[in-house]
Amino acid sequence: MQNHTLKYLHLVPDSPLPELKGMGQFQAIVIVDGEVAEMSMWELARGLVESGCMLALVWGKDCEAWREALEDAALEAADYDDVPAERAVVVTAHEDDELEEVFWYARHRAAHPALALRETLIVHIADAARREELEAAYHDA
Repeated sequence: MQNHTLKYLHLVPDSPLPELKGMGQFQAIVIVDGEVAEMSMWELARGLVESGCMLALVWGKDCEAWREALEDAALEAADYDDVPAERAVVVTAHEDDELEEVFWYARHRAAHPALALRETLIVHIADAARREELEAAYHDA
């Protein structure tokens, strides 16, 4: 099991990503429970990459579109050049998995090919926050 510091961020659909203070390079679990406009999705993807997201696991509504947005944001951040392994952003979509499986994978198997990521950020996009429930499910995985 990987030892990660866990943080939770609730975003109402179409709200901007706040500054992620105190975070270095991190793993994100993006849980999309609400409808998000395409432009907002792309801005959030760019913001996560710019903030240090190096590994993202996406679950929920339109997770394949989110995967594509995060991969494109990573390419854009690298000016569409080849990047060394330590700067590569790894993204997975989990449309056919249960959320508990995503949490288990994030805790026990997900790894960046060149970096030891010690922080995990749950980005929960929904009308209402579920911090305690999602953090408990993550820790139980």
